Amino acid sequence: MIYRAEEVRERFARRGLSFDPTVEEIVRGILEAVREEGDEALDRLSRDLDGHPVEEIPKRLWREAYEDLDEELRDALETARERIEAFYREEARGGFLRAEAGGVLGQLVRPLGRVGVYVPGGSAPLLSSLLMSVVPAKVAGVGEVIVASPPRVHPGVLAAAWVAGADRLFAMGGAQAIAALAYGTGRVPRVDKIVGPGNAYVVAAKRLVYGVVGLDGLAGPTETMIVADGSASPRLLAADLLAQAEHGPDSEPWLLSPDRALLERVEAELFRQLQDLPRAEIARQALEKGGLVLTQDLEEAFALANLYAPEHLCLALSDPLPWLGRVENAGGVFLGEGSPEALGDYIAGPSHVMPTSGTARFQGGLSLRDFLKVIPVMGLAEGAVRELARKGAVLARAEGLEGHARSLDLRR
Repeated sequence: MIYRAEEVRERFARRGLSFDPTVEEIVRGILEAVREEGDEALDRLSRDLDGHPVEEIPKRLWREAYEDLDEELRDALETARERIEAFYREEARGGFLRAEAGGVLGQLVRPLGRVGVYVPGGSAPLLSSLLMSVVPAKVAGVGEVIVASPPRVHPGVLAAAWVAGADRLFAMGGAQAIAALAYGTGRVPRVDKIVGPGNAYVVAAKRLVYGVVGLDGLAGPTETMIVADGSASPRLLAADLLAQAEHGPDSEPWLLSPDRALLERVEAELFRQLQDLPRAEIARQALEKGGLVLTQDLEEAFALANLYAPEHLCLALSDPLPWLGRVENAGGVFLGEGSPEALGDYIAGPSHVMPTSGTARFQGGLSLRDFLKVIPVMGLAEGAVRELARKGAVLARAEGLEGHARSLDLRR
């Protein structure tokens, strides 16, 4: 179905993460049980919900899984890791210490001590999500990276853990895995931050443990928005929309264009390509969540894209680079139809862990900064202290904090 821009504008403007109160109530019980009972509750919940107790999978089995892969898949994993690592080594991570007349000011930049990476199970083993989360953490210098993935961990996930250089891997999933990582148990160490996508229960658990641990963000259903002009290929556009749609029935694939003829050709192409797509029924449901939108011009298309704040923004334009300056809100940008979002999902370099549900309005994709903390450093010379203490005391008394003011007065 082709929508007019005015039909979707209000829908885009009201976007945001939503939470099912029933799910949250269930998750609260899971978190409380793991926090109070530790491994006993963790195993009980894992048996009840996943049909298998929690176990730590030794690295020997990761290596064996890696060696059992066919050579082509091993090479793809290695290439993906190399490109992700190279991309994040370009990101600045050093602090500074600057001497000046008034003393010393600076920043210490330190990696987090321990990070938990959640890798979903389900119908598609997300080898790529493990690489996209573990490799940046290792580049940042995180002391220990612990992976959690639902029981009966796919051999491909084990192999990816080996390639990425993870430190430990537990077969545990759902809200109970998030609880174990957040609070720690006898077997599972407590982490400083949890990253990685998951289902509604995982997202609810992450939301409820925030403050006990740090988070990369809260992920909703995945989404792609394509802005296209008449130069774009209907066949490629349809393929890119279906690549997003097959993730799940709640995915949102959108195409915005001022060219009605192009939209009509894409609509026909979608119908044709769906005929032999293995996950066609899932994709059909997702296409109903998204749609094709006719805009007055490209300016209106970019205004709608910024309003929507997509996880993935693809610019299928004859010359996309001049339009990059119009992008205000997006998790990641893909320039030209030769740089499809599916390439970013696997092997381009940047992490595919990106903000969804409009949260790209205030946060970006997973980066080195997510695994680092910045510690300000201050060491002022005596003369500077005397001058600044006088003015600082004035501010303190304006706030009614006499103890602060007297502490500063003593420095004068």
